[in-house]
Amino acid sequence: MTMAKVATNTNFDELLQDSKLVVVDFWATWCGPCRMLSPLLDEVEEEMADKIQVVKVNVDDAEEVAARFRIMNIPTLLFFKGGQLVDKTVGAMPKNVLVEKINANL
Repeated sequence: MTMAKVATNTNFDELLQDSKLVVVDFWATWCGPCRMLSPLLDEVEEEMADKIQVVKVNVDDAEEVAARFRIMNIPTLLFFKGGQLVDKTVGAMPKNVLVEKINANL
């Protein structure tokens, strides 16, 4: 089972250096929609482990990273390819929409 990596202010850039599509989940413990999206993301990561890497950023713990990407609403997903930001979504979504979004960015 793959596990999402947890990003901090110090290791964030390092976590983007992956050959796979990196899906960064900006979330917080007090955010209801984040708690709905998180298990779906874990599921999708497990199913697509050969293609994606999920990185979770708790906006309360990694404020610098959240500020750098101007995260105003959560959950926000950022999609990185080769360390470059290629796409972004805001808000919770059903699993099929999440999978479509990931596939569109592979």
